[in-house]
Amino acid sequence: MAKQIRYGMVGGGLNAFIGEVHRKALNFDTRAELVAGSFSSHADRNAATGEAYCLDPARVYASYEEMAKAEAAREDGIDFVSVVTPNNMHYPVCKAFLEAGINVVCEKPLCFTVAQAEELCRLSREKGLLFGVTYTYTGYTMAKVMKEMIAGGKIGKVVAVNAEYAQDWLLGELATGNNTQTNIAVWRTDPAMSGAANCVGDIGTHVENFIHYVTGLKIKRLLATTNTYGKALDLNANVLVEYENGANGAYWCSQVAAGHYNGLVARVYGDKGALEWVQEDPEHLRYTPVDGPTQVLARGTGCVKEKAAATGRLPSGHPEGIYVAFANIYRNYVSALIARKNGEDAAGYDFPTVEDGVSGVRFIQAVVDSAASNAAWVEL
Repeated sequence: MAKQIRYGMVGGGLNAFIGEVHRKALNFDTRAELVAGSFSSHADRNAATGEAYCLDPARVYASYEEMAKAEAAREDGIDFVSVVTPNNMHYPVCKAFLEAGINVVCEKPLCFTVAQAEELCRLSREKGLLFGVTYTYTGYTMAKVMKEMIAGGKIGKVVAVNAEYAQDWLLGELATGNNTQTNIAVWRTDPAMSGAANCVGDIGTHVENFIHYVTGLKIKRLLATTNTYGKALDLNANVLVEYENGANGAYWCSQVAAGHYNGLVARVYGDKGALEWVQEDPEHLRYTPVDGPTQVLARGTGCVKEKAAATGRLPSGHPEGIYVAFANIYRNYVSALIARKNGEDAAGYDFPTVEDGVSGVRFIQAVVDSAASNAAWVEL
């Protein structure tokens, strides 16, 4: 039986970490089939990836431009493209497929500039296309429970936020000479490929998106300091934000924090309680009501009453991880696509949208501008 949705991929050759994660996540729900791709600018790697996934060689394209044009002309062309290239290619690839009338899912950050982000948003709206951005951590079940609890008033009015994302995988950059590159993914520290920011764009934007997702709060203005340690782009950043409701938040992101791996932590404080979620322990959510003891809510257990609990895929005690978080985002995106194909309402499906991508680019630019202006407040 044919799959309900056909998709293609740009980037994500066999040796690319994130492309393989996307493909595995899409296979969780078996409704989307990979049928086309332009996986690498190296012809041999491109062909090898297509062969590994048993694709028709005629649908393994030498360039994304060729792929967008050819797939748009086919009766059995792809329903959407997954863009998993380095940052510098996000904008041109997404634009090419949108102009060809093809739906898009893109890795974050969405693109380099606010103007580019707004153009992609406009194109998707004008053409009525579905555009998702893979802010992965919103896909976790307990992140969704956290969102529902805050919306349901469990911690009252949000009065303060503290969030961080700490890693140590670029710590070696501090010990090298001025231009010595020691990490295999060091393209992230190259402005030509990464854009105006490294750490802020790579993981700081996850902090911004996650807090907005679970709280609904919008940033009014921010001030920031960044540390480059003699490199071209930031490796560490501290950001103070003021939300539209008057509350403040403090964000920290670092890729030179020894002993930290993927340490996204979100703490949200309200006038009736607090919630804390740790990405490296995603099965649990700490809830502290002002009139009771701290509770640890576990995914898959009866103590979690929120509707979001139904997004869990395994019984309690069987840990779900990053693949499932990605899969939950793609499940909702594919469900929305199927609804559209059937002439049904596609609203209400929970996945990060192009508007979230635009907000991320605005956040990155504001941090860069503030840091360059001696930590001056910058309006968003």
